[in-house]
Amino acid sequence: MHAIRTLAVYLLTLATFLAMDAVWLGVVARDLYRRELGHLLAPTVRWGAAGAFYLLYVAVLLVLVVMPNRGAPLLRVAALGALLGLCAYAAYDLTNLATLRDWPVHVTLVDLAWGAALTGATAVAGRAFARWLLP
Repeated sequence: MHAIRTLAVYLLTLATFLAMDAVWLGVVARDLYRRELGHLLAPTVRWGAAGAFYLLYVAVLLVLVVMPNRGAPLLRVAALGALLGLCAYAAYDLTNLATLRDWPVHVTLVDLAWGAALTGATAVAGRAFARWLLP
């Protein structure tokens, strides 16, 4: 029963992350990415790679931030989630900034802020799901 409830926490947290990122990528920042990175974008999304990222990232968020801190103050969970998001998105964006000729600095800054905000908010949601479903 504990495994099923843990899986439910994972799936609810994953759905939260996906929903927020879909709004970001599909509505809020869509024009920014197309305008600034259009020459680098693949003609279609490689869903296998995207899916692997989402599945792994949310699992790591739960293992490293949410589960060990589900009884911790909300602000701590949000801050730890934001720190994880900042570091994870920095690995991508700063590597691109260091290695790609036309990678824009402002895209890096926007993406770092989004990674921190998204992951912090998802950590808070994951904590709520864990406190609700797990003993």
